[in-house]
Amino acid sequence: MHFLFSLHTFLNFKFPILLVVFSIILSCEDNKELMLSSKPQVKPTIEYNADFPALEPMYLAEKKAQIKEAVEEVVDTANFSGGLLIAKNGQILYENYFGFSSYKLGTSIKETTPLHLASVSKTLTATAILRLVDQGKIKLDMAVNEYLKDFPYPEITVRHLLNHRSGLQKYEYFTDSDKIWGRKKLLQNSDILALFIKHDLPLYFKPNSKFTYTNTNFAMLALIIEEITGKTYAKAMNDLVFMPLKMENTFVFNLKKDKYKRSQSYSSRYEKQPFNNLDAVYGDKNIYSTPRDILKYDLAMYNDDFLSANLKEEMYRGYSYERRGVNNYGLGIRLKEWENGSRLLYHHGWWHGNTSTYVTMKSDTVTIIGLSNKFSRRIYHLNKLSAIFRPQKGGSLIE
Repeated sequence: MHFLFSLHTFLNFKFPILLVVFSIILSCEDNKELMLSSKPQVKPTIEYNADFPALEPMYLAEKKAQIKEAVEEVVDTANFSGGLLIAKNGQILYENYFGFSSYKLGTSIKETTPLHLASVSKTLTATAILRLVDQGKIKLDMAVNEYLKDFPYPEITVRHLLNHRSGLQKYEYFTDSDKIWGRKKLLQNSDILALFIKHDLPLYFKPNSKFTYTNTNFAMLALIIEEITGKTYAKAMNDLVFMPLKMENTFVFNLKKDKYKRSQSYSSRYEKQPFNNLDAVYGDKNIYSTPRDILKYDLAMYNDDFLSANLKEEMYRGYSYERRGVNNYGLGIRLKEWENGSRLLYHHGWWHGNTSTYVTMKSDTVTIIGLSNKFSRRIYHLNKLSAIFRPQKGGSLIE
């Protein structure tokens, strides 16, 4: 809120100066930007899983010291803007917030400040799909065109979308062409489906023959969620995931309604990043959340009442073994798999200046979360902190 002070007026030096102060509320863009931040927030309460044993005081002290040193080295907190949280057994061992949701206004990021998850949104979209599978409303191996009318690729199944083995073209590439769509027109999920139908675009490869990470897959999954539930993606995500888990500072971004109700996005040089014509596509991105809310989600995934054990097994296994190596992809989650049987589950995100990472070590009951609104690749190295809880041979950090 800005105040305009006007003073005036004297006609000649024979009259004393008269001061008049007027307070005027200005409707400037920066006020709009931070409407969400200024809204009263309910401080979230982490609901711990009762099955987790309490951590010993000596263990807590040791790990907290190790984590603090490692975080400062890996992330470079002096140049970081966002939130970081590391927990074990539901107990937060490290939590800190840095930088500003608006550098122009100097509005600090707090534990209740929602930040763009970028592609970490895919994990939550996948969870909503799997909850609908649990409810018997979707079948993983059913053809997508059973749910989306006129979807022109009968070989593609819901599972192929979830594990990026569909062969669908990347919408951010083919819509660049003015003959197809162009960069000046706002693109929405329904437009992508309509373009597939209209132009009969060829697949990159035969479905289920290999892996290619494609945002289009999760844009289609969001449409399936809407078709099955009869709700908007935002409402369905709220009903299926956010509300049951009391993720009070999590929402699906709506470009038209929420354009100014969000933290700003910055380059590594603090340059504000503009919106573009792809900012209305959801499912692959466009969920805003906080580290505490993501921890609530992570803890819920230990509970078979939230998602059945057999579907979590389907979600957390690899599907792409055409190439040798440790990297793989499950259903909306990335994996690192080592020959000794050790696994790391995670997902990274990048959209405009927003970068994010979510690491969940299920066998170790450890969660590592990093969300940033200022671009930095260093946030992706937070998975190295997994070595604090699961030391590798020689004590080296996991790459």
